[in-house]
Amino acid sequence: MTTVMVTGATGLIGQSVCARLAAQGHRVIGVSRSARRTGFGAVSDWLRVDFAQATDPQVWLPHLRGIDAVVNCVGVLQDNPREDTGTAHATGAEALFRACAMAGVGRVVHFSAIGVERHQASAFSASKLAGDRALAGLDLDWVILRPSVVLGGPAYGASALIRGLAALPVVPIMPGTGPLQVVALEDVADTVAFFLRPDAPARMALDLAGPERLSFDKVVALHRAWLGWKPARRLALPGWVAALLYRLGDMVARLGWRPPLRSTARREIAHGAIGDPAPWRQATGIAPRSLAQALAQRPASVQERWFARLYFLKPVLFVVLVLFWTLTAIISLTTGFQNGLDLMHRAETGALAGPGVVAGALADLAIGLAIAWRGTTRRGLWAAIGLSCFYIVAGTLLLPELWNEPLGPLLKIWPILVAHFMALAILDER
Repeated sequence: MTTVMVTGATGLIGQSVCARLAAQGHRVIGVSRSARRTGFGAVSDWLRVDFAQATDPQVWLPHLRGIDAVVNCVGVLQDNPREDTGTAHATGAEALFRACAMAGVGRVVHFSAIGVERHQASAFSASKLAGDRALAGLDLDWVILRPSVVLGGPAYGASALIRGLAALPVVPIMPGTGPLQVVALEDVADTVAFFLRPDAPARMALDLAGPERLSFDKVVALHRAWLGWKPARRLALPGWVAALLYRLGDMVARLGWRPPLRSTARREIAHGAIGDPAPWRQATGIAPRSLAQALAQRPASVQERWFARLYFLKPVLFVVLVLFWTLTAIISLTTGFQNGLDLMHRAETGALAGPGVVAGALADLAIGLAIAWRGTTRRGLWAAIGLSCFYIVAGTLLLPELWNEPLGPLLKIWPILVAHFMALAILDER
């Protein structure tokens, strides 16, 4: 039995590769920068390693004992407080590759991106190319796979965006997008399995591209038909609107979120995602499926339609919750301060009235900021639920007549609670 380490094992490609290899009888060791994941039955064991912290081969050597092959699926779109393209694709990846050479790992399969050898439009493609060159310069049996836009059952990043756009009655068309040769996720996983065979060729770089060139809006239209909806109207966005959306994506990314619409995506997609699939077919015998074929083999479920419809509602929900708590705090400390004092006096809190209003406002503000920062969002949502329950209990004990208020200040807490539980339910990105 071959033991294979898969880095980036919780990503779109990584989790499918793990499942494919496990089905073939390989023992799979998953590597993720976050805590051990559950629900990945294909993975025999988990390692927690962050490429940003593992830039020395010595960090990897203890983990490579008994490893026969490594599949590197690590990839990040753009630099932000949680991610760095340079360490993820170049220095961190090189440390892993050098450790593989030192440990005598039999084979390394590395995922790059299509077209990086032709143009480096951003730090993403430049760092990907640096990682490719670092691997190719080592005395290893290596294979570099450069996929186009990968689409399959799981949805993350661009694949999730496509489904979200497919649910809109009017599909916005972004200017300056090049053609795509989308590739089926199943074909990508099959390719990895092929190159882990003992008799498979090595020391080659291959484009993993679908058999047809499609415009981005055609890809969305095919997904809309797959979801069972009539064709949507198309709306060409002006350049300034598209630029604003990309800038908003960059702003959100600084808070630790991963929106697919960012400046890196704008620069990369201008070149499209195209390549020659012929060498891939010749080397592996795999005939890449067209998007229509891949979708036909995987009928859409009601859960797929739920996801598509919820895709753009999710950011709206989180923006509303952040604004709700932060604006409540600001109003409580400014124009609504006297109203808060009057309410506290009605509850006969005495000298605690002023401090109570200020404390409540600061608690609201802390919750709003916690929800906004991706690293603390979950804790912020639970804190919001806890504080809302406290407001219900305190209001009922101190001012029970608030239940009969025409504006329903206590009644309105219940839909607020439901909104927070819904946000928790859809928080995970993968």
